[in-house]
Amino acid sequence: MCASTNKQEWEKNIYEPATTKSAEREEQFLTTSGTPLEPVYTPDDVAGFDYNESLSFPSEYPFTRGVQPTMYRGRFWTMRQYAGFASAEESNKRYRYLLEQGQTGLSIAFDLPTQIGYDSDDPMARGEVGKVGVPIDTLADIETLFDQIPLEKVSTSMTINASAAVLLAMYIALAKKQGADISKLNGTIQNDVLKEYIARGTHIFPPQPSMRLITDIFAYCKENVPRWNTISISGYHIREAGSSAAQEIAFTLSDGIAYVEAAIKAGLDVDAFAGRLSFFFASNNNLLEEVAKFRAARRLWAKIMKERFNAQKERSMMLRFHTQTCGHTLTAQQPINNVVRVAIQALAAVLGGTQSLHTNSWDEAYATPSADAVTIALRTQQILASESGVADVVDPLGGSYLIESLTDDMEAKAKAYIEKIDELGGALSAIENGYQQREIQESSYRTQQRIDAGKHVVVGLNKFVSETAPIADIIRVDAAEAAKQSDRLAKVKANRDNDQVQQSLAKLEEVAKSTDNAMPVIIECVEAYASIGEICGVLRKVFGEQREFLVF
Repeated sequence: MCASTNKQEWEKNIYEPATTKSAEREEQFLTTSGTPLEPVYTPDDVAGFDYNESLSFPSEYPFTRGVQPTMYRGRFWTMRQYAGFASAEESNKRYRYLLEQGQTGLSIAFDLPTQIGYDSDDPMARGEVGKVGVPIDTLADIETLFDQIPLEKVSTSMTINASAAVLLAMYIALAKKQGADISKLNGTIQNDVLKEYIARGTHIFPPQPSMRLITDIFAYCKENVPRWNTISISGYHIREAGSSAAQEIAFTLSDGIAYVEAAIKAGLDVDAFAGRLSFFFASNNNLLEEVAKFRAARRLWAKIMKERFNAQKERSMMLRFHTQTCGHTLTAQQPINNVVRVAIQALAAVLGGTQSLHTNSWDEAYATPSADAVTIALRTQQILASESGVADVVDPLGGSYLIESLTDDMEAKAKAYIEKIDELGGALSAIENGYQQREIQESSYRTQQRIDAGKHVVVGLNKFVSETAPIADIIRVDAAEAAKQSDRLAKVKANRDNDQVQQSLAKLEEVAKSTDNAMPVIIECVEAYASIGEICGVLRKVFGEQREFLVF
């Protein structure tokens, strides 16, 4: 066949006669966002793309190819393993083990009572203490959690949202006790309450006071902890709830827009805080779509910050993000297959230019990760960094006809969702109307239908099924740990200066009723060893509690 054959002729002469192009077969070749995939991509598929947007150099606006000029040639991504369970003592052992194994950043998982502001001895906490993360009641628990870990020398990510101000206050209080310069603290709090209303549900307060606490954190950290990432705007939980890739970045960036607007309304200059915003995305199994998703998200956010908010500093326009491999893709059937899934997802994150990465453990589909499983997950990152070669070049897939076409398509789809949310009055108004929730539910339902029909193959679940060996060596949180945690809390309350605690809590109530920044007094409260339940109890009294949005 001559080289001048165009794509249409090729498809007609070669592809169509050899393929049954039924609707059923073509449905197999779709991205999660519903984009049909061509059998081959040529320059015709990217004829309209903007060279300056798609193939500009890394670290140049709109940052499609990356936010740093040398990316991983200069420094690997931060390797984090999300961990926390049973007690502060047990979690501390896991963190120190991971640091010894070469992990370069800590990532803290908190139990459900901590996430929603209840003490471990509260009746609301019964049955949940230490189950999905580490229980933290007072500064004493944070002191144990970071025993022998100097906070000035590590980067710490804390997955905490509704009670983020309290946990950040405890972290700062401990750093002061360690003699650290808090201006040098480096890390991230998730602090993203909007996605809680959309997809996760661990909210405490109504949206407006929640947004007030978030902007208080922005302002406090700007002046006192300037290297801290004050929010990690999360698409991960949106994706885990069942969204498509395009929905993930659209709903996440819409939340980001809402946070920027709230901060500006609170009197902050966009360039004073935007450089400390960070994002958190999932990485799914569809390798090439995920790479395109990360590239499109960077480009779209840069345009939003420049064109909508008139940001002047390049750093304000840069989308920096953490990635976690997708937990919902892991199977309890043939669980060792999850090692391969995680490797593919981690590869997508690296090819897409992530700044930090957590790789799930192969046993997470049915258990708290074992030490062996979490080590394999960390080694997966280290092999990608040191053996695969993909970290040797910035944006290795840039210029691929397919990747550039998918990047453009992903940006267009996400932009359409953002425009719809703008029409509804912004992210919060759309949440209150149930828009994002309905879109995610419908996407999740369509995906499950495809799995049930065998159109979306999940190896070991609906195809290539074989008997799974019995599971052994599962980490189980002893029920006695909850009682021990309650005892520890009782001892703290017995030994602290309770007059000082009451004075600090009374001061917090007055500040919460005012427009003053709440962070300094929250720090005072935790330094007096007031508990998270006591602090959030005061804020509940002033702010009220959020009830779940009803979606029909």
